[in-house]
Amino acid sequence: MSERKWESPRFDNSIFDKTPDRSGSFSFKWERYKNQNILPVWVADTEFKCATAILEALKSRVEHGILGYTLPAQYSPANEAVKHWCQQEYAWSIETDWIVWTPGVVPAFNMACQAFCKKGDAVMVQSPNYPPLLAAPSINGLTRVDIPTIEKNQRWSIDLDELQKQAARPECKLFIMCNPMNPVGSVLNDAELARIASICKENNVVLCSDEIHCDLILNEQCKHVPAGKLDLISEQSVTLMAASKTFNIAGLGTSFAIIPDPKVRARFVKSSAGIVPWVNILGLVATEAAFTQCKDWHTQELAYLRNNRDYLVAEINAIDGLRALTPEATYLLWVDGSGLSIDNPQQWCEQKGVGPSPGKDFLAPGFFRINFGCSMAFLQQVVKRLSQ
Repeated sequence: MSERKWESPRFDNSIFDKTPDRSGSFSFKWERYKNQNILPVWVADTEFKCATAILEALKSRVEHGILGYTLPAQYSPANEAVKHWCQQEYAWSIETDWIVWTPGVVPAFNMACQAFCKKGDAVMVQSPNYPPLLAAPSINGLTRVDIPTIEKNQRWSIDLDELQKQAARPECKLFIMCNPMNPVGSVLNDAELARIASICKENNVVLCSDEIHCDLILNEQCKHVPAGKLDLISEQSVTLMAASKTFNIAGLGTSFAIIPDPKVRARFVKSSAGIVPWVNILGLVATEAAFTQCKDWHTQELAYLRNNRDYLVAEINAIDGLRALTPEATYLLWVDGSGLSIDNPQQWCEQKGVGPSPGKDFLAPGFFRINFGCSMAFLQQVVKRLSQ
């Protein structure tokens, strides 16, 4: 695929200010508080209308009139688009045969549990973490080993000393991590990634890295480095990515794993045989369009989210009893409500008319998570209610 030279972005906040009304659309996010005066700011999709190029690509495919079987590996435009995006965004040269399409990263890390572990084995996960990842080991009959998240210099990170300790246990065969970290929003830096790679390599642990938020880096001094790009651990790595969070196409159920080693890739593919369906054609078309035609939209989205983040962090920290560190990535703010001195911060929010993700679901009951992927006007309503 030829490299496109992008023009300077033309910032137009109206495309993010004017969000569609989702009532009556059966949105998962909005159905939770249906017919209640509670603003939903929980599940991780945005209120932003998809980029025009994505909608036009989907329209064109639907108007063709046939939506039959399409084998993802044979849909070369989407595979080339992923290769192009990895080179452009992360300076990572991949081969298209490294790509395994999956109907979401949640099925993918459950596949990893099946592929690389057997009964009696353990899976390490960072904690707090989002609920489906925390549930994956037990779903697959495995033991979960939690690796704590620690605060250091006004930033959240993985407790690498604990990871070193636990990885040495022979039953620990797999480490599933999030980078950027969900819910805390940190981007793992070079030093952290180098140590994680060293620990996994030394202990023969497969590294499965959920990087679904990797194109939502808000701190411009941070960079995303995919797990599979790390030379030391590349041959025992599974890197999970998708256009879904960044371009708000999560409902199309399309993601991909990038697995450089053919033997590791074969084990991963075998784990899904007869169970996991092919990714659907519309998801492939949307991903192709996102990664080849929507760079300007993406640049403008990041600028909008940075402004939302900075506003929300300042306002949350001005409310007595609440505290939040500035996330380096994602459109999610992890809020410490322990200063409220109450048993249930989630209930406190809902009584004020705001519905975040409850911290208890992430194994941190004193916290809650706010999704700021919305219009500034909507976010100001959220802040106003929480401040009352």
